[in-house]
Amino acid sequence: MKLELRGITKRFGALVANDHIDLVVEPGEIHCLLGENGAGKSTLMNVLYGLYRAEEGEILLDDEVQHFSGPGDAMRAGIGMVHQHFMLVPVFTVAENVMLGHEETNAIGVLDIAAARAKVREISDRFGFDIDPDAVVEDLPVGVQQRVEIIKALSRDARVLVFDEPTAVLTPQETDELMAIMRQLKESGTSIVFITHKLREVREVADRITVIRLGKVVGEASPSASNAELASMMVGRAVDLTVDKAPANPGADAFVVTDLSVIDALDQYVVKDVSFTVRAGEILAIAGVQGNGQTELTEAILGLQPRVSGSITLDGVELVGRSVRRVLDAGVGFVPEDRTEDGLVAEFTIAENLMLDRSTGEPFVKAGALQLKTLEEFAEAKLEEFDIRAQGISTPAGRLSGGNQQKVVLARELSRDLRLFVASQPTRGLDVGSIEFVHTRVVEARDSGIPVIVVSTELDEVTALADRIAVMYRGGIVGIVPGDTPREVLGLMMAGETTGAAA
Repeated sequence: MKLELRGITKRFGALVANDHIDLVVEPGEIHCLLGENGAGKSTLMNVLYGLYRAEEGEILLDDEVQHFSGPGDAMRAGIGMVHQHFMLVPVFTVAENVMLGHEETNAIGVLDIAAARAKVREISDRFGFDIDPDAVVEDLPVGVQQRVEIIKALSRDARVLVFDEPTAVLTPQETDELMAIMRQLKESGTSIVFITHKLREVREVADRITVIRLGKVVGEASPSASNAELASMMVGRAVDLTVDKAPANPGADAFVVTDLSVIDALDQYVVKDVSFTVRAGEILAIAGVQGNGQTELTEAILGLQPRVSGSITLDGVELVGRSVRRVLDAGVGFVPEDRTEDGLVAEFTIAENLMLDRSTGEPFVKAGALQLKTLEEFAEAKLEEFDIRAQGISTPAGRLSGGNQQKVVLARELSRDLRLFVASQPTRGLDVGSIEFVHTRVVEARDSGIPVIVVSTELDEVTALADRIAVMYRGGIVGIVPGDTPREVLGLMMAGETTGAAA
């Protein structure tokens, strides 16, 4: 099926998310939609899927204009979407999830689960998915759950499939398997729109590439284009995609975690018997698929987890049992994985956010009085030093782009007298230009002699920054390996294999 978008314009108040976008996807083509986060890619696909209604423009399928009032209309027309966050009911079986919303009944009016099972088996056999229709979804690995999403779309005769950032929660091996599946779908005549900001994946699987920047199409490219060329189109300037760092010159063990365990509200171990050290002047990257205990580990370091056992010492001082305030005062800088929820107060100004960690004493507070002039001078300096793009220091943080919000968090944390720097998902949701800036600052922290922990689900980021890599799986550390360990080995470790650690 041929898909054509003509002049699609979508506004949210004064913000123009899509500005007269044209896009053509030929039958049996993998067409990649590449752009920074916030460029308008997902908005465009939500218009296509009937979730948003565009103010201007047309959607055509095989040269016929379509009018979608909701996702149901889009699905009936042959459009399916595989979302980044799966739309599955965890306690249902595969067959029950596939039939959900399109329930069929037999002659006596009972749900025809047998027909759903047969459909799952037929599609699974056709593409080699090897999925049990009676398996409960919550018991399946993430990569298999994604195949269930694909089966759902194909069971409704989707001839155009949209993959929205589909590799965000996959291991490298699962990503490779998904690429193979996309090629199979292409060979069967399915048209695919692949939304991503990962250049390596684009060049590996796309037939054509359309680049969107600030809501507009800025050009097309072929998969033979270099990463530098694609990044330049995305950002609008030349970008250095390599992390420029000299070999580490580590000192003594500065940060030591011993037999650390964390128990959640359901009395389950989310971190179990974790031990590692970080030396002064080195970066330890913690890799793993999201949801394997990384979040709880960093929260335990900061004192945010209430049920912690084991030991965490910084320069010989025990941190377990300390309040968050006392952990910060011990010299821990922390960039949380969700900057909007945990890193900033959106209604506060840039200046106010820059003093959040130091709002109780000098230099910003003396004798109980806020030193406005000192804060203003500090904020102005950080605005320039960290290239925070804003009208001024009085701009509310919530009005900034994601990249500039992250720069505010970094400016605040790196401007304190640090003895440990912890950055969790430091470039999540950032464009390649902002990523370049963040990576430079992380390496500078290491080179100043600070022990650094970087937690990331992005393997490219892990291998670019790490001097050593600890891989987490189901709350434990599978192994700790050198920073130059091959991606393939790391991918196996992220899936729970211990052979990578031995290698």
